[in-house]
Amino acid sequence: MTVEEASTRIEPARIEHPSGELLDLSLEIVTRAERLGRALHPETAAQLARTVRIMNTYYSNLIEGHNTRPREIEQALQGIKPEDDRRDLKIEAVAHYRVQQEIDEREAAGTLPDPASLEFIRYLHRAFYDGATVKMLTIVGNHHSFVMTPGEWRRGEEQDVEVGRHLPPASDRVPDFMAYFHQRFAFQPAPEEAMMAVGRSRSARLFAMATAHHRFNYIHPFPDGNGRVSRLMSHAMAQAAGVGAHGLWSVSRGLARGLAGGPEGRAEYKQHMAWADEPRQGDRDGRGNLSFKGLELFTSWFLRVCLDQLEYMDSLFDLKTLGGRLKRYVYRQETLPDECAPLLQEALVRGEFERGEASRITGLPDRSARRVLKALTDEGLLASVTEKGPVSLRFPVQALDTLFPRLYPEDV
Repeated sequence: MTVEEASTRIEPARIEHPSGELLDLSLEIVTRAERLGRALHPETAAQLARTVRIMNTYYSNLIEGHNTRPREIEQALQGIKPEDDRRDLKIEAVAHYRVQQEIDEREAAGTLPDPASLEFIRYLHRAFYDGATVKMLTIVGNHHSFVMTPGEWRRGEEQDVEVGRHLPPASDRVPDFMAYFHQRFAFQPAPEEAMMAVGRSRSARLFAMATAHHRFNYIHPFPDGNGRVSRLMSHAMAQAAGVGAHGLWSVSRGLARGLAGGPEGRAEYKQHMAWADEPRQGDRDGRGNLSFKGLELFTSWFLRVCLDQLEYMDSLFDLKTLGGRLKRYVYRQETLPDECAPLLQEALVRGEFERGEASRITGLPDRSARRVLKALTDEGLLASVTEKGPVSLRFPVQALDTLFPRLYPEDV
């Protein structure tokens, strides 16, 4: 085994002694995450989390060059026709959505596993490719092709890869690299690994979330799907770090857009990943194989992206401003009477209300109130689990531009 193929090749894996700037960023993220959605009714927050999952799916796939639009994702969640010419793209979008939903649900139930554990990471890959066609699993290289097995590490010389200028570890070394990855990034360590593990500090877990994102992609453990798995892993790490805000934000939108906006912002993710790939630049650049300065730059950028997304989502989900945008949407739709606005406000504040309350809320006679309520259910802004059950807010795709400005690019 060569020195370069030692699993310690990923060192420095973590930032053990963060700068003041990184500490300040981590504390601001913790504060923002605690505030995000705090005033929302749990039912409203749950529906907003669904919107965030669709958004996250869109941006995570967009990073990979797969443009599955929000309306398509929404429709695909209801079912995908066998003859659909975009079937494969929709299958991966639905899988991404459902894996993130399970992460959120397991966090809420207190059953989320260690997001750095090998079992969990392999589960993410296996679940993402659940239902994938043979075409989706077929990896075509320069001299050979093979069918990938979901959840299995790269193995054999034929599965060695190059990613741009980066040459990940040889396939046969992946198990050792991933075992070392778990030792360095474990949130829930085994006793013999306690000294290597991240610890319970939120700040330490945030720093680990950032550096693990890069080092996972550096190892590139699967033949394909590493980008999506790394972003789902980061989402799970945010939840495990206590900054997930019940699924009301996710890092994928920030990774896809960057901080600068426009084409420059879209290039930031790959550029910062590449800087963290660089070898150590002399004696003042840490003691590991890779550049410590590059890892610090990536971590700072990653955390600033997280903070930017938290601030953006906080502005969108503020009760007062969201209530104003709901009212604005009603007034702009010819099919919605103005009396729809108080019903939406009631659902926003209370989470849900009984259908029989529509007359009291609107001040209209019972028959007229039922017509107003029906207009909202037809529009998809109110819905219930059962046909006559209490109604709660929904956020249909056609309303997103008004309700959540800049959630998606203008051409979506």
